[in-house]
Amino acid sequence: MYRLYDYLPSGNGYKVRLVLKQLALPYELIELDIKIGATRTPEFLAKNPNGRIPLLEIPEKGCLAESHAIISFLAEGSALIPDDPYQRARMWQWLCFEQYNLEPNIGTVRFWLKMLGKTRVELGEKLIEKKKSGYAALDVLEDGLRERNFLVADQFTLADIALYAYTHVAHEGGFDLAPYPNIRSWCDRVSSQPRWAPITSA
Repeated sequence: MYRLYDYLPSGNGYKVRLVLKQLALPYELIELDIKIGATRTPEFLAKNPNGRIPLLEIPEKGCLAESHAIISFLAEGSALIPDDPYQRARMWQWLCFEQYNLEPNIGTVRFWLKMLGKTRVELGEKLIEKKKSGYAALDVLEDGLRERNFLVADQFTLADIALYAYTHVAHEGGFDLAPYPNIRSWCDRVSSQPRWAPITSA
C-alpha cells in the first residue's frame, strides 16, 4: 500500500489525494504539520532532502516527491492522462502554468492569511503584488475554460485536478471568483466527479 506524507490543508497534497481517490488506490496517510517544522526533522529529511510534502512512499521502490511527479506516476495508463501526444502536452502545459503562475500566488497568499494568520498590514506590498499576479493567473484560467467543460481534450484530466486544488479555495486567500463564471462552473463540474472529496478529507 502507498504511504502518503501530507498536510491536509495543502493544495499540492490535495492533488495527490484526489488522484488516489479517483483511481480508487488504497493508501495510508501520515499527517505532518508543516507549520511546526514536521518536515524538517532528520527522519523526514532522510526521505525527502527538500523537506516538503507531499511525499509518496512506494512499496519496493522508494519515495517520490513533487506533486506533479507523484500524480503523473499514479495516473500512468489511466483516463486522467490523454492518449493523444498533443493533448498530453497541453495537459503538461497547464500543469506547468499551475506551478509557475497560479500556486506561487494564490496558494502562497492563502497560506499567509489562513494558515499563518498574517494580516494585510503585516504583508504590505508583497501581498498586493501576489494578489495582482494571482488575478492574472485566474484571467488566463478563465479564458482557457471558455466554451470548454474541462481544460484538455474535453475530458477530466490531471490538468483539472492540479488547477482545481488551489483555485477552488482561492477565496481563503481573499480572491473573489465572482467575476469568473467559467471557473465557477468548472469547479462545480470537478466537484461532481465520482469519488471527489473535500480538501480537508484524508
